[in-house]
Amino acid sequence: MDFKSYQKESKKTALYPNAGNNFIYPVLGLVGEAGEVAEKIKKIIRDDDGIVTEEKRGEIKKELGDVLWYLAQLSSEFGLELEDVASGNLEKLFSRLERNQIKGSGDNR
Repeated sequence: MDFKSYQKESKKTALYPNAGNNFIYPVLGLVGEAGEVAEKIKKIIRDDDGIVTEEKRGEIKKELGDVLWYLAQLSSEFGLELEDVASGNLEKLFSRLERNQIKGSGDNR
């Protein structure tokens, strides 16, 4: 599945208040789901000595899917194509790599 198809299909399940004119809801969901990914990782470190089982991998996959859903909805709220967000990010990263600017801080390096 490509990002364009995913964004189109996932939008059909965007049943939150004022969908299409409410960027706050998907921002809060994105942060919450990213936190759930972090919690799963933390518990792997704490409870499983950092060993990732297939069960844990499956749980993380589900949470990453939720992150993707909220990212797609947030992109839609701003009239952005998820595919363009992804390709723009790769362009930025490869530009930094070519200029030896992967390390460091700041948005415009």
